[in-house]
Amino acid sequence: MKIPVGLAALLLALPAVPTVPVPQRSAPEAFVTAGPVGPEVSISSVRGSSGAPPVPAPTWDWPLSPRPAVLRGFVPPAKPWLSGHRGVDIEAAYDGAPLFSPEAGTVSFVGVVVDRPVITIDHGNGLRSSFEPVASALTVGAAVARGDILGRMQIGHCGPAPPCLHWGVRRGEDYVNPLAFVMDLRPSVLLPPLATSPG
Repeated sequence: MKIPVGLAALLLALPAVPTVPVPQRSAPEAFVTAGPVGPEVSISSVRGSSGAPPVPAPTWDWPLSPRPAVLRGFVPPAKPWLSGHRGVDIEAAYDGAPLFSPEAGTVSFVGVVVDRPVITIDHGNGLRSSFEPVASALTVGAAVARGDILGRMQIGHCGPAPPCLHWGVRRGEDYVNPLAFVMDLRPSVLLPPLATSPG
């Protein structure tokens, strides 16, 4: 392609832009590691870390389909005995919508707590999901795979509309943010600027 004479003259008249070498680093100064527990995030120096790689993004599935809206988020109490919201409320598409197991596990509880039907799945490694209000025909000890139907949504948690599911996750006895298992909630971390080499 032929460059017009006027454009060629303009390009030749521009001053040359010097190239500046970018110093290379063998590893970043810091990286973020976060488990599927939401707020517990640590920033570790690569040199001072235990050598464990950063935890990958969460891999659980949403327990409702299509992907639900979050109506109320996770608000852990400052102290275990104080009030808070120890799970999330997510919107169901309709009353009686199927509830799917977000990860494989074993049914550890099916019954009524106060006035709501609840099902709890033990996922192993100390992780348990609890869902309410859910009517289920499963029994304690039943094995479930990711995506298996656990039961059907019932009305009552968020009032008559919209129908919603309360989903809580515990690691041991501590409640953790369920959304961290289905969304990447790890914060972005700005690394220090690259040092320039002298000269």
